[in-house]
Amino acid sequence: MPNTAAPDTERPLIHSFPNADAALSEVAPQRGPEAVDVLLVNPPAPDRGIWIRSQHRVGRRSRENMVWPQCSLAQFAALLMPDYSVEIVDAIATRMTWKEFTALLRRKQPRYYVTQVTAPTLSNDMYGAFLARSIGAKTIAFGTHVTPIPGRTMEAFPALDFVVRGEPELTLRELIDTLEGRVPSDSAVTALFQDADPEWTPRSTDVDRPADDLSRVKGLVWRRKGEIEINVDRPLIPDLDALPFPRHDMLPLDRYRIPMLKGPYSFIVTSRGCPAGCRFCIKHVTYGRSVRLRSPQSIMQEIRLLYDLGLRNVHMYTDLFTVSREQVMELCRLLTESEMQIKWTCNSRVDFVDEEMLKAMAQAGCWMISWGIESGNEEILRRAHKGTRLEQVRQALRWSKQAGIRNWGYFIVGLPGETEDSIRDTIAYAKELPLDVALFHVAAPHPGTPFFFEVVQNGWFHPGTQWEEVDMDRSTVLDYPELSAQRLEYWQRRAFREWAMRPGPILTYLSSANSLQALRSFVDIGWQTLLWLLGFAH
Repeated sequence: MPNTAAPDTERPLIHSFPNADAALSEVAPQRGPEAVDVLLVNPPAPDRGIWIRSQHRVGRRSRENMVWPQCSLAQFAALLMPDYSVEIVDAIATRMTWKEFTALLRRKQPRYYVTQVTAPTLSNDMYGAFLARSIGAKTIAFGTHVTPIPGRTMEAFPALDFVVRGEPELTLRELIDTLEGRVPSDSAVTALFQDADPEWTPRSTDVDRPADDLSRVKGLVWRRKGEIEINVDRPLIPDLDALPFPRHDMLPLDRYRIPMLKGPYSFIVTSRGCPAGCRFCIKHVTYGRSVRLRSPQSIMQEIRLLYDLGLRNVHMYTDLFTVSREQVMELCRLLTESEMQIKWTCNSRVDFVDEEMLKAMAQAGCWMISWGIESGNEEILRRAHKGTRLEQVRQALRWSKQAGIRNWGYFIVGLPGETEDSIRDTIAYAKELPLDVALFHVAAPHPGTPFFFEVVQNGWFHPGTQWEEVDMDRSTVLDYPELSAQRLEYWQRRAFREWAMRPGPILTYLSSANSLQALRSFVDIGWQTLLWLLGFAH
């Protein structure tokens, strides 16, 4: 029979819910056999493509199918070990899905999750931080996006605990040491801190502050009682030779590749910083314009490490490889006299080379140089503070070609002052140069660069665009009064099409296909490029 009793209106409508949180807090967490202290992560791609992320360069989707070695993560690992258990996850190189990555996080149970962050992949990268935070890890981000705009990033993503600004190695190490209540066990690491910052003192000797005071960690952005704190900047490391060699052996070296290259390769950082004044360059945001060199002897030791790991291909990964003629010539001498058959590539500027240097580089195994050419119009170069002239480009590339080195040229469409006529100048200029590969990018006002502040001041951002979420290599946030975003993207595609669809570039790719692997790479690059030209690849 139905219950017809009158409701008890005298009893208050309060229910005491069971507190399972309190019970679980008394259960000690169980860490599995694969658990690590620190997980260094290049997170999965936001799509099925290959994304380039790097410590001091801006991320982008690779339309040339390059897979970049994560030497910055390998450098972190070297500085943290053996005091902490460390593992590197390069989800781009291993083509790891988010489902696989989530399962890996649960196995590894990291106490600290360190991730690269770039503007085009910001939400995607922060999803990884969210997953790590949900299993109890402290989350740390570094890179060219969070260095100039850390506060805005921290506000938008509550799952992010810390940002490491600028040159990240020592800040990351001191942060983890402070949170763990430790001091470095290696006296060389202590000396590295003291050499970089005479004001630095080990935690155990600083009696004026609590041992866990994060305000003492220079270069750190963190949360104090819900408020975002931005600490003072950390001085740059003066002696790069004092850094331990990156743990290349912890990277999936067999997965890294570059067009026209047979077999795997890796990076070696030979210097940091660039003295040039290009207004659009993101590299100055991290390292400024000071230049710090590694010794040729130290570089040779690292090359030997890679050689012993079975690698025969190296990219000299630096802002400007030829910044010091003395360093380059001595390194070339050592390479030429060694028994190692190493082939290598590098970046350079046309005003930092000469004929003798290029011949020495070719003799020492250099087979390709990437040149930042940018424009075929002198006025555009002047406004961008490029500091080079068109004739210097012609001369340097001729010297390089005569020495037997291939030329890879980078061009930018849409720098301040650009017109459709000046873009035509660039296309015609690119065709006349002895280039084996050319890529055309739309100008990108990356945060922190002089170009960025110029765009903000003049109102050149495309209306309604969330530029933080845009892959600025494929679509633009720029919208000039005389040159719209749509026209810039049109001219970018047209420039590459006009340059590439000629007999010379096509024969270059075909002649490079000297193996099945290279032929597959050529076909893949061609297909991806065709989709990009037709506007189907995003």
